[in-house]
Amino acid sequence: MTMTPQEMADACAKAMWANDHASQKLGMKLEHIAPGEATMSMTITEAMSNGQGNCHGGYIFTLCDSAFAFACNTYNQLTVAQHCSVTFLAPGRIGDRLTAAAREVSRKKRTGLYDITITNQNGEMIARFTGHSATVKGTHLPE
Repeated sequence: MTMTPQEMADACAKAMWANDHASQKLGMKLEHIAPGEATMSMTITEAMSNGQGNCHGGYIFTLCDSAFAFACNTYNQLTVAQHCSVTFLAPGRIGDRLTAAAREVSRKKRTGLYDITITNQNGEMIARFTGHSATVKGTHLPE
């Protein structure tokens, strides 16, 4: 049976989520998945705060990276991060619900480019993340 692109994205996300212990343990939730897209959210806890009482940038990066991973792995090809960069625009605060929305900008041959925007529960932009992906050997689902 042939899957639609959405069915493929759903199945790949389900397979990835089963083994993504980092995202699960940080309380992330996969809110949306579609071919080349993913939205994930996470509530900032006190354990995620830095010495200034704001969300440590590493947790913001991790949320972006997880959304990026789910977005670029929606085609049943194992895909990894090749290069990532983040720009912090405003602090995340303890108790904030941050949402990372990832979308594919370009996907050609073995590489992809993804934009990820992080906002808080008030819709304020917290960070922008750019991810470059590389497809490697293997699939998430049996062929």
